[in-house]
Amino acid sequence: MDAFSALNLRPGKAICYSGFREGQHPGGVYPTYDDIREDLLLLHGHWRYLRLFDCDQHAATVLEVIRTEKLDFQLMVSAFINAEMNNFNCPWGGGVYSEAQLEANRADNQVKIDRLIEWANHYPDLIFSLSVGNEACVEWTDHYVPETKVQNYAQQVQAKARQPVTFCENYVPWLSKLEKLAITVDFISIHTYPVWEYKHIGESLEYTKSNYYSVASKYPNKPVIITEAGWATNSNGRGIDPINVNETYQKIYYEKLMAWVEKERILAFFFEAFDESWKGSPEPLEPEKHWGLFHIDRTPKKAIHHLFPSSTAASEPKNGK
Repeated sequence: MDAFSALNLRPGKAICYSGFREGQHPGGVYPTYDDIREDLLLLHGHWRYLRLFDCDQHAATVLEVIRTEKLDFQLMVSAFINAEMNNFNCPWGGGVYSEAQLEANRADNQVKIDRLIEWANHYPDLIFSLSVGNEACVEWTDHYVPETKVQNYAQQVQAKARQPVTFCENYVPWLSKLEKLAITVDFISIHTYPVWEYKHIGESLEYTKSNYYSVASKYPNKPVIITEAGWATNSNGRGIDPINVNETYQKIYYEKLMAWVEKERILAFFFEAFDESWKGSPEPLEPEKHWGLFHIDRTPKKAIHHLFPSSTAASEPKNGK
């Protein structure tokens, strides 16, 4: 059974949405109602399913806008759980915390799980699935949470909410160490990034297929979806060779990925809707800032020019200037 049928969903395109603009960031200045309304009106009619990363002020506003404006979206809402153990393998050194910080994180994570349950029950018409974390078990994460604790969070949500529950993670841990969690969750969510693994655009789709089918074949009785797959458009060389990323390559990957998942009826959230300048290092070409199908000023990149011809024409120079 394909994921759409298993989750009782209509086929449709899916995208990861985080609406932080210039000068905004999680824990600081959040997008306003009007900011998010503008974003969702851009996405409306082109994408049916949105994935949100945390049950925070941003997500609360998204839910408010969708309900108030009567927009046709269905949401995967997540609780972004922070580190509950140190991870000395984090390559950028960000995975080590004091015991006091870890204990505070455990308390905060429980608050988020409780809020996730509350929202699921308050918005059953808008929220179609729930995630209890994001990339918290992979070996390089800076917010490591043990599998048993993630499993406990999943069970808490399953006991008190009707929506199916998942955990969003890189494909590798699902193949090696998350077998107990895979049994617990209602469906498996994987992330696949060929360009982070030094693949050229010509190898990109086959590599994504290999990642997906390796997990799907390991768990033949569980629906498997893709909650992140994308292609950056800039890089300062940190982790990604700049020659491997540009708008043309993103367009190629997006079109090939969409054709494959539509043919196979795989629910796949493209990463992501909009560039976000707060991510990664302060360097402007930091790749983490450049995964959007839209620039941070909300003008479309090449992959979606055909969806927004008037915006594209307005942003292009006239008379060759």
